[in-house]
Amino acid sequence: MTRPYKELDVRPILRNGGEPFQAIMEAVQSLAPGEGLRLLATFKPEPLFRVMGKRGFGHEVSQIGGGDWQVLFTPEAGGPADISASASGNDAAAWAEPVFHLDLTDLDPPEPMTRILARIELMDPGEVLFALLSREPVFLMPELEKRGHQWVGNFDEGGSAYRMLIRVGEARE
Repeated sequence: MTRPYKELDVRPILRNGGEPFQAIMEAVQSLAPGEGLRLLATFKPEPLFRVMGKRGFGHEVSQIGGGDWQVLFTPEAGGPADISASASGNDAAAWAEPVFHLDLTDLDPPEPMTRILARIELMDPGEVLFALLSREPVFLMPELEKRGHQWVGNFDEGGSAYRMLIRVGEARE
């Protein structure tokens, strides 16, 4: 059986001096369960290998001529179901039960991020929020860490929803 791949050609973005990371992450978020990503770039995107590896993807790289590269990012067995966590979120098993539950699966970006950030502003340090989202919130994660919060998350078994626990940290000024 041939694995399906969604194709993303970032060569025009790179040739125009742009940064394709956001387009790549949006493409990854739109992948169906089991679907891979065929990325076309003007260079071998080695920094992306680690990012995609943390999201449960292996990679296969080949030069396709003219200095361009093709990378096939393939979901690894059990990949997206694996738990991702902020640098200090590995102790989530010891966190308190969530005091708020938000189902944000019907909202388009950036509304889920906006609502989560607004809710945690009203919470006390140590309190936990549970959020259910339609995609992995790749732009929310660094924002939470920047604000001193911890998070853990993963896709549900079907790969159709992203589950996230956020533990509110001390207020930063």
